[in-house]
Amino acid sequence: MTPKFIVDRNVGKLTRWLRMMGYDALLFDGPDDGAMVKAALAEGRVVLTRDTQVMQRRVVASGELRALLLRSDDPARQLQQVVMGLGLDYRFRPFSVCLECNRPLETRGKDEVRRLVPSYVFRTQEQYMQCPACRRVYWRGTHWEAMERVLRRLEGGLA
Repeated sequence: MTPKFIVDRNVGKLTRWLRMMGYDALLFDGPDDGAMVKAALAEGRVVLTRDTQVMQRRVVASGELRALLLRSDDPARQLQQVVMGLGLDYRFRPFSVCLECNRPLETRGKDEVRRLVPSYVFRTQEQYMQCPACRRVYWRGTHWEAMERVLRRLEGGLA
């Protein structure tokens, strides 16, 4: 079964990297750890945090709720720890989840995005994905390539 995550705000940048890899990663931005734990239990999510108090909660200590205490402040090192600790695949379903909304992206035809992307992008790109919730459009441009390079570097252990 593919893990789903709830990411504590103290490691919030990790959320986008997990989404970039195609994992369902919910950012918990509330002040109450109890609410985060409750949401994780209800939705079957793995908690990712740097908060040692979360790790001491009974549901975590007993193994009822899976949680990973991240050691580093650096998002790249955090991602490596999550991948290694949980046996994740850097190439799971890359760029299939909206980086903003955490919703699965949908393929769009070129004509469908004509008025939604810059004219240069429309002329030079053929494949598009769109978030059905926030309507953000994605394509394989320079940002995509840069993120792909970072993932390859991390996969090779060169954080």
